[in-house]
Amino acid sequence: MDKAISTIVIAGAGTAGWMTAAALAKHFQNTPIKIRLVAASDIGTIGVGEATIPTIRTFTQSLGLDEMEMVRATRATIKLAIAFKDWNHKGTTFFHPFGGYGEDFGDVAFLQVLSRLRAEGHTPNLDDYCLGAALAKAGKFAMPAGQAPFYGAFFDWAYHLDAGLYADYLRSFAMGLGVEHIDARIDAVNLDPGTGHIRSLSLNTGTTVDGDLFIDCTGFQALLIGKALGVGYEDYGQWLFCDRAYAVQSETTGPAPAPYTQVTARDAGWQWGIPLQHRHGNGYVYASNFTDDDTALATLTANVPGKMLFEPRQIKFRPGRRAQAWAKNCVAIGLSSGFLEPLESTSIALIQTGIEKLKQLFPNKGFHPALTDEYNDMSRREFERVRDFIILHYYASDRDDTEFWRACKTIQLPETLRHKIELYKARGHFVRYRWEMFHPQSWLAIYDGYDWHPQAYDPATDGLKGDDMIEACTQMADFIKTTVAKAPTHQDYLDYCNRMANPARASAQHD
Repeated sequence: MDKAISTIVIAGAGTAGWMTAAALAKHFQNTPIKIRLVAASDIGTIGVGEATIPTIRTFTQSLGLDEMEMVRATRATIKLAIAFKDWNHKGTTFFHPFGGYGEDFGDVAFLQVLSRLRAEGHTPNLDDYCLGAALAKAGKFAMPAGQAPFYGAFFDWAYHLDAGLYADYLRSFAMGLGVEHIDARIDAVNLDPGTGHIRSLSLNTGTTVDGDLFIDCTGFQALLIGKALGVGYEDYGQWLFCDRAYAVQSETTGPAPAPYTQVTARDAGWQWGIPLQHRHGNGYVYASNFTDDDTALATLTANVPGKMLFEPRQIKFRPGRRAQAWAKNCVAIGLSSGFLEPLESTSIALIQTGIEKLKQLFPNKGFHPALTDEYNDMSRREFERVRDFIILHYYASDRDDTEFWRACKTIQLPETLRHKIELYKARGHFVRYRWEMFHPQSWLAIYDGYDWHPQAYDPATDGLKGDDMIEACTQMADFIKTTVAKAPTHQDYLDYCNRMANPARASAQHD
């Protein structure tokens, strides 16, 4: 009997559904596998995942899509960094850029050099040695020209996207590759009485959709993985207190959008600001145990730049993950697999890594348990690593002006995070676990933003001449200043994309 998967059924649309459909359609475009996506067009989506990290560019490139055309079609802007305002304490701002810092001195790490300089009374500013951070602060952007002369001159970038336009863009691409969109609501999920696998979906049109592999992209409802298969949920609320958000879009203000996301700490959470070409995205993520809904709503509306385009809508969530992201013949991708608040813009990235893991471990109808177990292990580890990174943002803060911020300092850290912090503080050492989304440079940006510096440095650093270290650091900082001064503005680049993008090019990619 032929055990090959012949039909994939994706339940749910939005960003998760159409990213999955597009990626699998591209991956299996020369095979007989059929892909059907079931989602009613009149069902709204969460749509707050408008900020991304650089992995989105890898995804775009893997589909063979033109990035300039994507920027034009989704009214996107460049994201070089995240600016954290009032997080350490009120009146401070630090940046988490997508790029490197400085340059190692032979086999002596750049951070160790900075640590020695601090020990000798100097006060180096980490961002002075990071081109990505400098460009973001100056409101500038240009494609890298050739190979970076040193690590701090290397930078990467992501995008701010209109989530609805992005889903539409991928929908057009996926359907062009043969994905069938069934516009209907799911009334029931039918299980095989013998195996417990999903056999079919019953729709409100009176029809059923059969499949071999089902992918749950139904968001927080988790209609397949949660309600039908009964897979439980692991709550991270003991570490991450925020469990609600208000979101609203507003008219653009100012002469040009900033090439970074701004996240501003508030009394019981934080507010995001995401600049797009045609509007501004806003939201307040807050902890319901530390403030009430009315106060949260008032906090958001009082701090929205420009006229609101509609009334803010509330989103309730539980930070955590599905106990199993893959159960039976169903894989959960997107919010159905779990949700970690959007502080570091990981929602779309977790969709992408979920898709990549499925491609690597794609099963046949036998659904070998080794594949399922490996997928679930990787998913668990990845969620936990992102969880730890987000916890750090709250735990490291010096704020003690509200009950919320005081409570953030009292949590019992996960052992994996405690271990990382101790090693960094002791010697500037970075731990990299398996399936970890954020590199040491990202951890360094957060540590340094909170004025956490190693207590000791590599003694090999004492073999370097002080004047040579200072001169090298000065040359790096001067190069970055000169490069930023010559760079075009962020708006200049967006204008260039809109002029050069070829609308016909995207549709022709899959011809």
